[in-house]
Amino acid sequence: MSEDLSRRNFFRNTAGAAMAAGPAVISALGQNNKTNLGVIGGGGRGNYLMDMMYLAKPENVAITWVCDTYKGNLNRAKDKVQTKEGSAPKAVADYQEILADKSVDAVIIATPEHLHYPMAMAALKAGKNIYLEKPIAHTIEEGAEIVKFAQKAGKVVQVGTQNRSNTLYIEAKRMVKEGMIGECHYVRAFWYRNFLPTNPVPAAWRYVIPADASQETADFGRFLGGAPKRQFDKGRYFQWRNYWDYSGGISTDLLVHQTDISNFVLGKTVPRTCMASGGIYQWGAPDDREVPDTLSAIYEYTDKFHLNYSCFFGNEWAGYGEQFMGQEGTIEVLNRQNLRFYPEKFAGKPPARVAARKELAIDKPGNDNLAVQAHIMNWLDAIRGKGKQIAPPEVGQIAAIPGHMATLSYRRDKKIYWDEKTEKYRFT
Repeated sequence: MSEDLSRRNFFRNTAGAAMAAGPAVISALGQNNKTNLGVIGGGGRGNYLMDMMYLAKPENVAITWVCDTYKGNLNRAKDKVQTKEGSAPKAVADYQEILADKSVDAVIIATPEHLHYPMAMAALKAGKNIYLEKPIAHTIEEGAEIVKFAQKAGKVVQVGTQNRSNTLYIEAKRMVKEGMIGECHYVRAFWYRNFLPTNPVPAAWRYVIPADASQETADFGRFLGGAPKRQFDKGRYFQWRNYWDYSGGISTDLLVHQTDISNFVLGKTVPRTCMASGGIYQWGAPDDREVPDTLSAIYEYTDKFHLNYSCFFGNEWAGYGEQFMGQEGTIEVLNRQNLRFYPEKFAGKPPARVAARKELAIDKPGNDNLAVQAHIMNWLDAIRGKGKQIAPPEVGQIAAIPGHMATLSYRRDKKIYWDEKTEKYRFT
């Protein structure tokens, strides 16, 4: 089924709501033609997004608020804005203070994924446009609620699946549309990493815990949000991706990028089934990690399409990439900066149309940074009424569902099925 058709069906009960409310987005900025931003989450990703926005050099944009529950991140974000813009933003631990400021037009939410839902819903209710890091939410159900409310609110929400703004994937999509690889029923997607125990980050998501980390410098209660309450734990606070309460691990941090971009390049949507397996295989003696460092997921789609995903944190040789394997050729995008095209050989006797195609290599070092900059600019332009965002909430939800399916399949050790009509899942 085509991506456009499925998106219409996916949220058919709210179709048209966003278009009906659209003019409000433009008029809200009409008073001074300046976009005031609040940044919610100034950790690794939030800090990076600020850097990318400044490199993109948008006009008439100012960061007027920053928010983080760790004082070190908060001070760094405040200093960055002061340096870049010449004036210090207001700095707070409570994101609700940003949302209460009517002069704030939009917010960037770059927090642990279990906080995406409450923060996004509160921001929409406060009338803010949102750049929302992926995954759109911590569960399928939360994501569906964000989509429906965003459509009713009529605000511009961009989900952080920035591969859709990557020029190499846009080129791959064009090549597929022009028939360069023929029919495509199979994609291999993979993401491999490795770590040395002597590195500052010795294992996946074992980020450095600051020396000053304490209950005085890190607001653990605000970090937990609606997650189960527990005593202060520096590991969970700074290395949250390793725990199910706050993250889906590989499935929602990495895999969603690759199922999403397969949707984009090939015009697919939500798979019909998923079977995932893996485990915690790396880095010596067991610790308290919960999410796997090794994961494989097999996806089947309704239109005779198969996606084979694998991720392993013990070998980085193959890196990161997708191979779109058509009957007449293969497009390979590696590390978001290298594109390769290989026509099929057919044992040395290809049809004339295939024989006429030449191998292609495009290399664009640093292209992922450029994609993030383009993704942010696309969002800001959409806020101003200059086109539409490339990754609206319904696209972000369709991207996230395969990740959640992999997590559910892995944790239940069962094959999972998605029903497109009811928008529900079940297990065998």
